[in-house]
Amino acid sequence: MSAKKITGTGKLENLVKLAGREATLDLAAEKVSIHKSGIEFRSPSPFTEWSEMTVSLQSPVDGSNLSCHGVVVACAGTKHAGYHVSMLFTGMTPEAEKRLGDIARTQFGTL
Repeated sequence: MSAKKITGTGKLENLVKLAGREATLDLAAEKVSIHKSGIEFRSPSPFTEWSEMTVSLQSPVDGSNLSCHGVVVACAGTKHAGYHVSMLFTGMTPEAEKRLGDIARTQFGTL
């Protein structure tokens, strides 16, 4: 799995929004790593493994939003240090996979 660290600027400060039954998070760009099949992020609160979530990504190329559904496959950490969460996207259309790949290959903040 390849990953691209998102580096943000002020205009793309809250680039990723995660929503699930447990919580809703707006994440700053520097807290997220996009993969071609998933996402990793730091969270102040834990997420239950195998819980389903929806992620909204804003494309740095054209500003459009991409909504992805997925499953939390790992969550490790402590309440003092924070949690590292890994999520795998599921049921993506070929078009959504292509757009996600484009986002994963883009160096955010340099466009």
